[in-house]
Amino acid sequence: MIKHIHTLADYLLQEEQTATDASGSFFLLLTRIEVAAKRIADKVRAVGLVDLLGKTGTINTFGEEVQKLDEFANQLLVDTLLTSGAVYAVVSEEMEHPVFAPPSHAGEYLVYIDPIDGSSNIDTNCPIGTIFSVYHKDGGFLQQGNRQVASGYVMYGSSVMLVYTSGHGVQGFTLEPASASFVYSHRNITLPAKGNIYSINEAYETLYDERTRAYLAHLRSLANHTARYVGSLVADAHRTLLKGGIFLYPPNRKQPEGKLRLMLEVNPYALLIEQAGGKAMSGNGKSPLTITPKTVHDRTSLVMGSKENVNLFADFLSA
Repeated sequence: MIKHIHTLADYLLQEEQTATDASGSFFLLLTRIEVAAKRIADKVRAVGLVDLLGKTGTINTFGEEVQKLDEFANQLLVDTLLTSGAVYAVVSEEMEHPVFAPPSHAGEYLVYIDPIDGSSNIDTNCPIGTIFSVYHKDGGFLQQGNRQVASGYVMYGSSVMLVYTSGHGVQGFTLEPASASFVYSHRNITLPAKGNIYSINEAYETLYDERTRAYLAHLRSLANHTARYVGSLVADAHRTLLKGGIFLYPPNRKQPEGKLRLMLEVNPYALLIEQAGGKAMSGNGKSPLTITPKTVHDRTSLVMGSKENVNLFADFLSA
């Protein structure tokens, strides 16, 4: 059935033909994200050569210094989405409030974006990325994550990849430089039931609760487990999605509610991981997709990855 699909556009067109609730505006929305991602990828490659490296001197809504590449990517994505005719409003990590499309261009979707995830890696040439999440506007801005129409991310690393789900499995596309097309490279990504990689910031170990520390001590006692941590959610989650294992950003004494943004980071990845056969949980031990947000900038904890790995962590929490 999918033999003839070669690019992201091919996949989206076939998905539109077979999905009962799909519309042409959804295809347009995803292709506009694709266009913006290509431009951001160009800037990332040239970031050491142009005036996009460094900080702007401003602070975003989360109290973090805004990098110049953040600012560029945010403005590009917001402008591209709001002029597409498919989007009603955009919520961004870099902006305190949603921004709305002009009435003449207002569409049916709400889009949540983290324009550049992993900003602290920009000047060290480590992987960074763009995260996106899509909802129907009729549910308002504070919908549970299980109502996402689609979610995905673009990773700007040794290659540029766009990974995406609309609730029918997880698909990966790699930017082919010669044709400037996202080629269908990773079909129906599925996590193994168990992996031997764990990803957590162990420098915070003294800030974690006793049960989390006991879990980490258990992992270190296993000869077949290894730690991998980049410090960019896109990079660490991408590795987890492809190789399995577990990614943890639990609460700690400094951030008792968790650090990651529920609607901008956690929900998009929870949907991807669950669609790939894995498991995601938040501080309450349940899927973050069942949390009703109070604001568009709520934070929460996140544990996700292969089912057996996440279940083992849950066992330590309930001990």
